[in-house]
Amino acid sequence: MIKQPGAVKPQRQGFLHQKEITVNAPTSSLPRPALTDAVIEALLRPRTIAIVGASEDPERIGGRSIAYMKSHGFKGTILPVNPNRSMVQGLPAYASVADLPETPDAAIVAVPASAALAAVTQLAERGVKAAIVFSAGFAEVGSEGVALQAALVAAARRHGMRLLGPNVLGILNFHNGFIGSFTSGIELWPPVPGHIGIASQSGAYGSHLMCAASAAGLGLSTVVLTGNEADLTLADAVRLMVKDPNTHVIALYAEGINDGQGLVAALEDARRARKPVVMMKVGRSALGSEAAQSHTASIAGNDAVIDAVLAELGVVRVDNTEQMLDIAKIAAHGIFPKHNTLGVLTVSGGAGILVSDVAEQCDLPMPQLSATVQQELRARVPFCSPRNPVDVTAQYVNNISLAGQFADAMIEDGGFASILGIFTYSGGTPSIAKQLAAELGAVKQKYPGKLFALVLQGQPDQLALYQKQGFCIFDDPTRATQAIAAMGRFGRAFAQPAPQAPAALAPITLPAQSPNEAQAKRILAEAGIACAPERPCADLPAALAAAREIGFPVVMKIISPDIVHKSEIGGVLLGVSNEDEVARGFATLLARAQTAAPAARLEGVLVAKQLSGGVECIMGIHRDPVFGPVAMFGLGGVFVEILKDVVFHRCPFGEDVAQQMIRSIRGAPLLLGARGRPVADIAALAATLSRLSFFAAAAGDSLRAIDLNPVLAMPQGQGAFAVDAVIEIA
Repeated sequence: MIKQPGAVKPQRQGFLHQKEITVNAPTSSLPRPALTDAVIEALLRPRTIAIVGASEDPERIGGRSIAYMKSHGFKGTILPVNPNRSMVQGLPAYASVADLPETPDAAIVAVPASAALAAVTQLAERGVKAAIVFSAGFAEVGSEGVALQAALVAAARRHGMRLLGPNVLGILNFHNGFIGSFTSGIELWPPVPGHIGIASQSGAYGSHLMCAASAAGLGLSTVVLTGNEADLTLADAVRLMVKDPNTHVIALYAEGINDGQGLVAALEDARRARKPVVMMKVGRSALGSEAAQSHTASIAGNDAVIDAVLAELGVVRVDNTEQMLDIAKIAAHGIFPKHNTLGVLTVSGGAGILVSDVAEQCDLPMPQLSATVQQELRARVPFCSPRNPVDVTAQYVNNISLAGQFADAMIEDGGFASILGIFTYSGGTPSIAKQLAAELGAVKQKYPGKLFALVLQGQPDQLALYQKQGFCIFDDPTRATQAIAAMGRFGRAFAQPAPQAPAALAPITLPAQSPNEAQAKRILAEAGIACAPERPCADLPAALAAAREIGFPVVMKIISPDIVHKSEIGGVLLGVSNEDEVARGFATLLARAQTAAPAARLEGVLVAKQLSGGVECIMGIHRDPVFGPVAMFGLGGVFVEILKDVVFHRCPFGEDVAQQMIRSIRGAPLLLGARGRPVADIAALAATLSRLSFFAAAAGDSLRAIDLNPVLAMPQGQGAFAVDAVIEIA
């Protein structure tokens, strides 16, 4: 895609300079058991839990989970395993797993890494469904740890037991008091049972999210901290929360994605279940990506591809904890407008302007009220601003019922899907809060399907008056608007039909090594991808005959599987208009190639029809290490190299998705007839892009990349043609 200097087999970097990332070696050759309902039940709601390495000291890692479960009302049976004690924290202890009076549903392993393998083996042989391995010293510390981790997984899989971890802080269920974790964060705020689930690859940051949510008064259902992901991954945590009836909103923190296909399937399950997913995926920068790999031994992936995949699956990606909690908080109200529009009632004209700016940035429409209703509102408060935002002004302090009257009128007239009331400090004062909460609450009850949020400041007891009415409270208009806009994104995602499985793809046999341009175009032509008429010519007589047959003017290019970027060595000649120029051009191309790339294999010259009148586009395929083949589309030339105005999508996809991709780029007006230009053949362009995606999906793992740059989109009805083609074979 981005041209690299040099001519002989240049090192390609994929879309937009993606770095190459090495995937971890598999942890076990044995197949992964299914994440069954029984395993989910054992992890979320165990009736009996064994603690291997149980400690009498409630401040040690082996003692914290016992102390936390006792203090948080866990009703199940706790079975401490400690060969040196008969009692642990007031509970009968057992010398070994074999001595347990019953087979526990799940177990916690809190012993040194050197003893963890024996403990996991004993638990698996006993028939335990799942083990949470606190022990550290595995893949995160180097090659010896990788081998030990693989042995750990193999021991579990031989008996069908699932592992969470190792090097994990564990799992917490706030609805039943099961605290299979040693995170001390639970001591800071009493957990409030609710419906927001958190899953995090980082134990410490996942605990930070848990604490931040609790400090903000958000109710949590489950927290799953996945650690090294030797077996259970972030994708499995999503599946677990999809199955959990107490989890209505899923918040994810990811440093890398170890199971791309599994995560895609899990996020599809969440979308089908109408459970919104908000995700913080770190590692956007090169430095952040390297840190993520060294910390978790995970795949950071191409950030642009991750953005595209998450958007495709209806996931809202955020940059920080504040955004994550804002979106999770309002999503917990369960209202996701498919066609989201915003009506704003404010006591501050400045705040209304601020919200209007933010809404425009978020593509959140704010339709104006009708002239009739504007006139009615002015009759009540002559100096109000009734368009939308509707500024009731400070006059409402004299007559608080005005807030309810204005809100009712604007919702009735505007039909807004979402309503934001901005009352700031005045709404939180004791002299106003009680009556205002009642006025607004009556309006909210009248429109139960609307999404309501308020911007308020005040003491907790005053804000609680609004929360009891079911309002979502923010202290900042920008954050409130951004969160409301996210609900529309969820609504559109939930309204999408479930993706249909692609038709069975006939496998494509690729050559053993990367073909030259002419060969690449022949391969793609068999997949229905049109190219400009051309002839590969091994000698000058063949080139002259080809030019006469195709018709002048022609384009001439050097043919070599070793010279990918021909234009950079002068290996492309445009506008060749007669036979004398063909003869001179043939000699010139061979001489330039021999000078610039003396080791390159030269296979002649390609003579092609020179097309004109089209818009240059770029299409490509990159085999992403996480998500498999991914297609790219953008405008060609400087638009891709400088502006990076491109869009991505997983392969394969139909022409409808291809059309959406084409129309979504910033430069789309150049294809759609801007400033008197002819409208391009979008249908042909979309058909080419879709066929390319199916070709990539059927080609298998040996296909590394495809570049079609440029693809000429001719005027409407005249087709789209690949002018240059590169296929890279791994």
